[in-house]
Amino acid sequence: MLYVVTNLSAIIMTLSVDTLSSLGDIHVQGMKAPNDIVVCRHDRQLYVAADYNCIWRVSADDHSDQEKWLSTESTDTFRVSKLSVTSRGLLVTSWHPPGLLEYSMTDRQLLRVFQPSWDMMFLYHGVETTRGTFVIGHCGTSQNKWQSAVSFHDTNSLVLLHLTTLITLYTDHFCTHNASCVNYYLVIIIIIYLPTALWPLRSYFCY
Repeated sequence: MLYVVTNLSAIIMTLSVDTLSSLGDIHVQGMKAPNDIVVCRHDRQLYVAADYNCIWRVSADDHSDQEKWLSTESTDTFRVSKLSVTSRGLLVTSWHPPGLLEYSMTDRQLLRVFQPSWDMMFLYHGVETTRGTFVIGHCGTSQNKWQSAVSFHDTNSLVLLHLTTLITLYTDHFCTHNASCVNYYLVIIIIIYLPTALWPLRSYFCY
């Protein structure tokens, strides 16, 4: 099953993976401007980043079981831009201030935080690979603050692949639905440089 959100609706559309035919809509009461969605196959929950300040949780089995799972409205500590599922929890990409925050899905506890180097101005997206490293798409390098790049990060090193041809590639301009928007530039680089990272992407929207 494929789940799709658009930033103009509080509805999660469900589609058949094979035919893309509609399987019905999930109405999320109170949700505004959703900008990303992921599915965890282990707890069968949908997590939706909305309005850049909160995350909604919706049960894949009981659509009435829904809640505002995490909110930064009162503290304004970070902006929720993208989500991904990791081996330990839910990875939140914040574009301002730039950073990755990993939360436990069971108790919402903050597990770990990645603070990027000073030259990373914006983070587009972050995902965990099967090797436990993180692939991060971002804007800003030590050579050029407007240069787009992909970083492969682990506890010991941070390797940059500079992509001068992708400086102007902002995927939000090209995506009709956020569910299909897994940052095109990131997918391209993963296909070329890191085939083993493709497996975690399967868990974003299908189970």
